[in-house]
Amino acid sequence: MAPADKTRTALAAQVGSAARAARLRAEWTQEEVAERAGLVTEVYGRLERGRLLPSVPTLLRLCRVLRVDANALLGFSTSSTPSWLTPLPAPRVPPAARRLLRTVLRLTPKQLEVLGFAARAMVASSRPRGSSEAKPRGT
Repeated sequence: MAPADKTRTALAAQVGSAARAARLRAEWTQEEVAERAGLVTEVYGRLERGRLLPSVPTLLRLCRVLRVDANALLGFSTSSTPSWLTPLPAPRVPPAARRLLRTVLRLTPKQLEVLGFAARAMVASSRPRGSSEAKPRGT
């Protein structure tokens, strides 16, 4: 499963669990919450089971109906970071390479071709002689 899918699944589980807890505190049935929030009962049930992530307008309606802050439904009410909120991976491209890429993106096709030849020549010349590494394509 892709990281984005895992985050979405964990977030849906968090929202569903928090919605169920709020509904039980209010002593309502799923049908009552669904009706008050303008949802089909089956849809609300899937949301509570973590099988469905609500749209932002639906999330806001649920907050009003359940009298719960959106932060609580999303898991931000705890002192720790929500389990679904994973840190973004650090960029693997050094800043100098990103600056070079921005410049390269402004080159014409002919300039790109010349730059490609120069880059391949620099890489080839930096290898020790007799290296078993394969030569780059196009050389």
